[in-house]
Amino acid sequence: MITDPWVLLLLVLAGVGAGLTGATAGLASLVSYPALLAAGLPPVTANITNTVAMLGTTAGAAAGARPELAGQRRRLIPLCALTTVGGACGGLVLLLTPSGAFTAVVPWLIGGASLVLMAGPRLRRLAEGHEHHGLSPVTAVVAFLIGIYGGYFGAAAGVLMLALLVTVWNQPLARTNAAKNLVTGSANLLAAIVFSITGKVVWPAALAVCLGSLGGSWLGSVLVRRLPATPLRIAIGIGGLGLAVVLGLRA
Repeated sequence: MITDPWVLLLLVLAGVGAGLTGATAGLASLVSYPALLAAGLPPVTANITNTVAMLGTTAGAAAGARPELAGQRRRLIPLCALTTVGGACGGLVLLLTPSGAFTAVVPWLIGGASLVLMAGPRLRRLAEGHEHHGLSPVTAVVAFLIGIYGGYFGAAAGVLMLALLVTVWNQPLARTNAAKNLVTGSANLLAAIVFSITGKVVWPAALAVCLGSLGGSWLGSVLVRRLPATPLRIAIGIGGLGLAVVLGLRA
């Protein structure tokens, strides 16, 4: 149990950073997850606690991006339903598989997600001008798989979802980014409920990160309208690769 007020304060600050980067670059967990590890939580416990805490990122991002979300309800509802079920499946996979498997696979997930992040603009250019109306079977399957990934670990699930949505929607990036935040947040919802009833959530840490992420994600949703994301995207991508190397060596 984490009770040190200084540790909790640092987790709140980590939550602010996670919310900010999550709302702008889709990498909230690459900030909050290492912070929970640094606070002394074991990897699986840190991941479970982080999943619950990231609900604050979803709420803050949705509140800050209400203008961008306007008019997107009809196509967001089926996507959110898919990722919600996928997230629950991912959460069950995490609970039912050995913790050693999670420790071994996380560096690869973080490294791959970081590479996807840095390749994001190239993916958007390749998709430019190609919009698909409705929810195609391929889009549905990929969204469901991203939901599973989000429930299992989730770092850079927002990056993967953004890469998917820009290939099927032709609209301003700020609107697609706002939709991404809501859809990936839905993947956390049922997974967080499942984790909450297992008794494995470290609640002081979860509440501290959640509180910080609520404000950080609201601010990030506002800033994404005005600031270029490229420097932040590159910095987080490089940091993510570094984290993947460190965790890989530890594993």
